[in-house]
Amino acid sequence: MQRALVIIPTYNESENLPRLVPSVLSRDERLEILVVDDNSPDGTGRLADEIAAAESRVHVLHRAGKQGLGTAYLAGFKWGIEREYDFLFEMDADFSHDPTHLPHFLEAIQEYDLVLGSRYLHGRVTVVNWPMGRLLLSYFANLYARWVTGLPIADATGGFKCFRREVLESISLDRVESNGYAFQIEMSFRAWKKGFRLGEIPIMFVDRDVGESKMSKKIIREAVWRVWRLRALSLLGRLEGRRDPRLTP
Repeated sequence: MQRALVIIPTYNESENLPRLVPSVLSRDERLEILVVDDNSPDGTGRLADEIAAAESRVHVLHRAGKQGLGTAYLAGFKWGIEREYDFLFEMDADFSHDPTHLPHFLEAIQEYDLVLGSRYLHGRVTVVNWPMGRLLLSYFANLYARWVTGLPIADATGGFKCFRREVLESISLDRVESNGYAFQIEMSFRAWKKGFRLGEIPIMFVDRDVGESKMSKKIIREAVWRVWRLRALSLLGRLEGRRDPRLTP
């Protein structure tokens, strides 16, 4: 039977995690969860351990401190690759990514190598509870990212995704440089440049109702300039080139 790992990075998500875990696991028997917790001050990591002790399909990876979304997913990818899961998901802990979409991803990944959950597919905007300013920022950031990189997808910055393990095995994960929302662009760009098939399914994105957003000006700035670096590396044939010395082994 195929096995799928849903990687959920957490930082202060103690109110959401107990509700999210059963909702995810109920969608398909092939699904397991890896919680990657960055030493949450609110005890999310301890709570995740308690859940995992009672549920064999839940696993926990503890990190020393808050290191960013991208590095959390990279750690989760490596964990899942080592254990030979067939499919690996990215998913937020705050219910902005609806677990009801998970079976649709599992269906689509039979045809594609990377499936992205899109908020802007076929000209439709499927976002709920975002203020207009945030929505416009996201929408035009996608236009900008697609224009710079050439990515043939409608939603380049979304973080609800499903990879075949082979895609992640083919990418030099230690050379992935982005950490914020640019991470989503970079992973899709690297997969696309490797020749893998990218597909999109529509999702309904609902802004979190519990906890605080992790968005910051630093994350936005990184996304603005990182796409140009990706384009330049690709044009120069150095996308798989020298490892960024700032990244830890």
